[in-house]
Amino acid sequence: MTDSSKYYVFYDGDCGMCNYWVQWILKNDHRKQFLFSALQSEFGQKFLNERNLDNQQLNTLYLWKPNAFYETKSHAVFKIAKILGGKYVLLGYLNALPRPVTDFFYDRVAANRKRFSVQQCALPTAEEQGRFIEK
Repeated sequence: MTDSSKYYVFYDGDCGMCNYWVQWILKNDHRKQFLFSALQSEFGQKFLNERNLDNQQLNTLYLWKPNAFYETKSHAVFKIAKILGGKYVLLGYLNALPRPVTDFFYDRVAANRKRFSVQQCALPTAEEQGRFIEK
């Protein structure tokens, strides 16, 4: 069951850098608009399979709004920034750049994400745990 009023962020759950950015979104999502699911989870795999996306390719960030859209890679990042609002909305305007250019840079970071990895992951609070879809 999905909540069509929420935005779903799908990320590589085994990536320290990815987990760091999920924690960053949690910290800055004052309106609690985002829910999170690792691509490796049952829910993440279902999302990928329903869209005929490669369920073994875990280096892509997805942002999904049920019954509306899903974005990938750099455009998912820009959309998240725009939704967060405030000073981050400026980052959202980068989606005006050609997608091949912005995804080129996204892909370089994604290919090296384990090298940039944060060694420690913060544990979510009890309230934050409710925003993760584990199944």
